[in-house]
Amino acid sequence: MARVRCYRRLLPLLLVALAMTVFAAACGGDDEDTSALAPSDGSTSTSSPAAREPAGSEPTEIEVVHFSGTDTVPVHPETVVVFDLGVFLSLHALGVEVDALGGLNAPIPNEYAEAVEKATAAKIGTAFEPDYEAVKALEPDLIIVAGRSSATYPEMKKIAPTIDLTLDNAAFWDSFRDRHEILGRIFGVEDKVAAELEKLEREIEDVASKAPQAGTTLFLMANGAEISAYGPGSRFGLVHDLFGFPAAASSLDQEATHGDVVSFEFVLDAAPELLLVLDRAAAIGQKGDAAEKILDNPLVAQTPAWQNNRVVYVDGFAWYLAPNSFPAMYQMIEDLRAGLP
Repeated sequence: MARVRCYRRLLPLLLVALAMTVFAAACGGDDEDTSALAPSDGSTSTSSPAAREPAGSEPTEIEVVHFSGTDTVPVHPETVVVFDLGVFLSLHALGVEVDALGGLNAPIPNEYAEAVEKATAAKIGTAFEPDYEAVKALEPDLIIVAGRSSATYPEMKKIAPTIDLTLDNAAFWDSFRDRHEILGRIFGVEDKVAAELEKLEREIEDVASKAPQAGTTLFLMANGAEISAYGPGSRFGLVHDLFGFPAAASSLDQEATHGDVVSFEFVLDAAPELLLVLDRAAAIGQKGDAAEKILDNPLVAQTPAWQNNRVVYVDGFAWYLAPNSFPAMYQMIEDLRAGLP
């Protein structure tokens, strides 16, 4: 009787094993010949589980087209190194922490001083002179260069995935928007970026609607005793190209980084109705006569701008050191508003 009971216990297990054997045989035919499932054009089917992301999953890396090329970079990188003050300020405004910053050794406004000091504590050099060994020691997941550090891109790329977010002055707003959308995709803050860009566009449109009433405008940069002028398409050409302030002079060099060096006679002949003035020496912490003192001379005093008290001394940090950042754009808009009649 004990042997019969044993057989009865084994019977269900034998039936299960037999069913599995039959199922495996039926599936084996599918494994041997999958040609019937392949696309007729010879391409690889994307319906294979191995060829597609699971539903609802996020990519771990994205391809980025930037100023110096195209690179594949990680999404939500853990260790981030930045060699541009403007990019750093935008990330800071978006709530993204940066592990190391290659700064400029220039004066920093109080509202950003603590954040910049913390980010530069890693001692990785400056935007002009990076310490590549120090950068390598951090084992970064992503390096971001731009503007003054753009030339370091080839060397940085040897260390880690690197992107160059330098702006195109000839298409300032388009490139500004593009570079920030890239940051949004990489760090998962697309909604924040979109909200800031939308807000800025409204502010730009508001100023641009009133800019023609400001009259002919000349942007000057004072650097010690020397003055330079900028026109449409130049480094500060957004005054005309984006905001629509009429240009007092249209023959200026668009490519000169520090503008066209001009005389006070040139300023008098241009007869600007609005003068926008940037004090470079003050912006980078150099000693020298202030721009206001330099321009206070008999020739400039004859211009309509000076006579009508329409001279605006713009924020040097925003315009000269970090114009490619969200905080700087808001400040530049306020400076231009000050020039409206």
